[in-house]
Amino acid sequence: MSTVVMHNVVSVDGFIADEHDGIGPLFDWYANGDVELVEGSGIKVSRTSADYVKPIWAAIGSMVIGRHLFDMTNGWEGRPPTGEHVVVVSHRPKPEGWHPEASYHFVDDVARAVALARELAGRRNVAVAAGEVGGQAFALGLVDEVAMDVVPAVLGSGKRYFGSVAAPHLLDDPHVVIQGDRVLHLLYRVRR
Repeated sequence: MSTVVMHNVVSVDGFIADEHDGIGPLFDWYANGDVELVEGSGIKVSRTSADYVKPIWAAIGSMVIGRHLFDMTNGWEGRPPTGEHVVVVSHRPKPEGWHPEASYHFVDDVARAVALARELAGRRNVAVAAGEVGGQAFALGLVDEVAMDVVPAVLGSGKRYFGSVAAPHLLDDPHVVIQGDRVLHLLYRVRR
């Protein structure tokens, strides 16, 4: 069965973007190395980060994102950054005529979105974007692991990694801790 992993790059103070969706220095580590993550992408990271990120991305079969991220990226023009399928949590349908060939599914409920993403992923993993949708999946107990690429920056305010989760939750100690160049990769199992 697939593992559901909530993931995002995050500032030390817990933000994935500022109030206006600006990412500031959060993604700088994607350009500070000499190892290309995906051929032709131009994303070059340190060898240490590449050795961690490449197998994680290769294991992803589907992604769950919110409509806000879909609209900001235009769904990556129908080509997800990783995995073959994307499930978008939205109360609005897929834009008419938008990349009919793309395996994008629009679902109006987080639990149903994660269930569909698991089905589509098969034995591969499901990546849930952190933020409001990720926080909802986390609060519902649908997330198995939390992955954070922590960047040494303080944003001060903005969009929170766990969205509007207001109740306490426990994670196990991180089972992966990797120091990259200007990024710390952490992977936690969610304590049940």
